[in-house]
Amino acid sequence: MAFASITRRAALAVLATAPLLAAAQETPVKFQLDWRFEGPAAMFLVPAAKGYFKNEKLNVTIDAGNGSGGTVTRVASGTYDMGFADLAALMEFHANNPTAPNKPVAVMMVYNNTPAAVLALKKSGIKAPADLNGKKLGAPVFDAGRKAFPIFAKANSVTGVAWTSMDPPLRETMLVRGDVDAITGFSFTSLLNLEARGVKADDVVVLPYPQYGVKLYGNAIIVGEEFLKKNPEAVKAFLRAFSKGMKDVIADPKAGIATVKARDGIINEALELRRLKLCLDATVLTPDAKSEGFGNALAPRLSLMASQVSDAFATKDRVNPAAIWNGSLLPSAAERDLFAAAPKK
Repeated sequence: MAFASITRRAALAVLATAPLLAAAQETPVKFQLDWRFEGPAAMFLVPAAKGYFKNEKLNVTIDAGNGSGGTVTRVASGTYDMGFADLAALMEFHANNPTAPNKPVAVMMVYNNTPAAVLALKKSGIKAPADLNGKKLGAPVFDAGRKAFPIFAKANSVTGVAWTSMDPPLRETMLVRGDVDAITGFSFTSLLNLEARGVKADDVVVLPYPQYGVKLYGNAIIVGEEFLKKNPEAVKAFLRAFSKGMKDVIADPKAGIATVKARDGIINEALELRRLKLCLDATVLTPDAKSEGFGNALAPRLSLMASQVSDAFATKDRVNPAAIWNGSLLPSAAERDLFAAAPKK
């Protein structure tokens, strides 16, 4: 009887620790966005809210960011394991920090086309890139569109542009005030910011980089070298859960915005829903993404972009496209087929 009692106690002790063992098996992942909790953040908040990361045995924490450059640096420093950042910013970091340990690598392309654009008010008379010659443009110094502007300028023979720098909150205000003739920014951010300052969408001219010869990739999911080396299966699991969440966001953007609202109660839901839809149309559900496969990046485009970024950003070393991209962790094509989830228009 004593033996049976001990055996039973041992069994109960094992059962009691089972939840702890299960929890211990979860891989913690610290993830940083490129920007604040706005509409596009739903792409990451939905798989978290629906438990898709948990189902993959991941304990994911998601924090807001303050620009792609900062996200790349924080993943490189090990402060974050993974992040969401502009591919050009990642390329710039690699080429300017050739000896840095733990250089992040892109593992999934989310914005197949850069959302960078030049925006102007119609009353300025600017209708096309040629009208920017000799004009005064404004943007923060780290703005992705400003950094890539030399590529846009070369593709469209734009010369004589003078730049004014400002903090991000002042960009659209200075355009409305007439302090600058045009600005660069993400189309879905700056357009809605202009509307918030009383400008009608019909009174804004938007010149998206992809429509004017600049075929840059936009934002990608990045991961630190060390984390990837130690946790390749966790990274694969993250991308699977993310892809599943993306399908939900595309099928029901409004529900996606509810997850953003739960994270940041002061957002304007109607505005952020528009921002999310504009973002998806401009960068995710594009003809390029459809032909290449969502999440994928093609070697010829990566090589061209690496060369263009090396020139435009005047990097210390030339960008090595093979060092910044690793597509071997992507889920299957079927798991990444967002176009099947898209509502028919």
